[in-house]
This record gives sequence, C-alpha cells and structure tokens, in this order.
Amino acid sequence: MELTENIIICNASTFPHWLTEPFYSDYVGIVVCHQGTFHFCVDGTSYTTKADETVFLSKGIMLQVTESSSDLQFTLLFYHSENIRPMLGNTVVTMRLYATIYPKACHIIHTGFENMLASYARMLQALEQQEDTSPYSAYEEKLLLLAVTYRLCSIFSMSYKVVGKDMARKIEIFESLLKLIEDNYMRERSVAFYADQLCLTPKYLSVMVKSLCGNTVQQLLFKAIIRRSIFLMKNTNMSIQQISYELNFPNASTFGTFFKKHTGLSPKHYRMATE
Repeated sequence: MELTENIIICNASTFPHWLTEPFYSDYVGIVVCHQGTFHFCVDGTSYTTKADETVFLSKGIMLQVTESSSDLQFTLLFYHSENIRPMLGNTVVTMRLYATIYPKACHIIHTGFENMLASYARMLQALEQQEDTSPYSAYEEKLLLLAVTYRLCSIFSMSYKVVGKDMARKIEIFESLLKLIEDNYMRERSVAFYADQLCLTPKYLSVMVKSLCGNTVQQLLFKAIIRRSIFLMKNTNMSIQQISYELNFPNASTFGTFFKKHTGLSPKHYRMATE
C-alpha cells in the first residue's frame, strides 16, 4: 500500500507489512477492532486490543503490530489533522481539546461509537476510490475529516467533564511548552531552559507534563528530534553525517546511537527501508 495523505483500511483481517515493522507515524490514527484481537507496541510499550475497542494513536510515535488473531477484523484511519485545523473554529474548548486530543501516545477504550468511526472511514475510502472526482470531492473529504475530529473531541471531552481553573492552567502551560519545544529543540535540550521560559521550576514542569501526557519533557524533546531526523532522511539527499550536524549532534556515531535507541533502526537502515 502506498502511504498517502490519508491511510484507510476498512474491514480487513491482516495489517500491511509496513505496520508489522517499526513504523514512525506522523498521522493521527484510530484503529477500530470489530472482531478478534491484536497486539502492538507504541514507543516500546506493549498493548492488546480486543473486539469493540478503539485504539487512538497520537502523531509522532513509533508503532509496530506484533501479533493478531486469525479471526481479526478491523478498520484503520490515519490522517493529517493539520489540514483541517483552520476549519475547527476558535472556541476555547474545541481548540484546547484539539491541541491535547491525544495527550498520551496511545489510548484503548470502548467508545460506543465504533460503528460510527468505521462508517466515516468507509465514506472517506469511497471518496478516494472514485474514478471521476468532482470539484467538490476535496471539500467532502475535509468535511468528513472534520466530522471525525469533532467526534474524537467529543469522546475525549468525557475525561474533561469538569475542567477547573487548575486543569485549564496546566493545559495552557502544556500547549506553551509544545510551542517552545518546536521553536527551540534544535538548540536547547535541557528541561531547565524550558522551565525558565515558563517561569516554573524544572521539577514542577516535569511532574505536570508527565501527569498530562505520560511523557517527560525530555521525551517530548526526543520526539521532536526524531520527527525532524525522519523528515530530513525522507525528503533530502543530506548524508547521515550532514543530518547529525544539522540536528546539533557532535558526530554521526552519536546521532546513530540516539536514532536507533528511539526507533529500533539505524539511520542507514531506516533510510533504506523507506526508499
């Protein structure tokens, strides 16, 4: 299967080969398990999903399906949510939930909306498979993705039914931290720097971030570095040595050790696997 803007697999029994190997996902992902079970790893942590459960996957994760039952039936939808962000509106609740829609790398829950999520995937797949597209097809697709995203916001809002001032402030700090990391990770990789920028102690910031997203500040920094590494390997002709310098590593060996630790593959093997 070609990796495209959206990845849609409906009512399938086996996962594509690229998901049975370490796969770096920059998509928002949902997998609805209709029947059977499957086992998978996200960032080195193992999970199991059974019938009538939905897997919610954040972007910027390393995913690998390790095992599945013979009676497995699932629907999968991966999409780039950035494409519809301008359409989400400016309501505080929606934008906060959107920004933290997947605060943890992986959630597995029975939502009660499994059939609805699968229906959205089928409609999106039908749009992508039609031979004669009209000028309205792209708008239809965006509206369907918007509907999916609002449904996900609705599902996750259940865990934020009572958002007091303290939680609202934590979410605000978390959003600011993500922006700071995106702007500074190439140069600044110490927790102390980000805590200072947010006028907090490193200890408080670390504990708060861990409680919100399940990752440490350092892990969020590492994810940003891996994201950029993979972008450069996929989209440029830069050598591994050049990429290591671009990312502020002292040499290619240090970068290679870091990359393999977080992806399971050396930069060379990752690049070869994606060519």
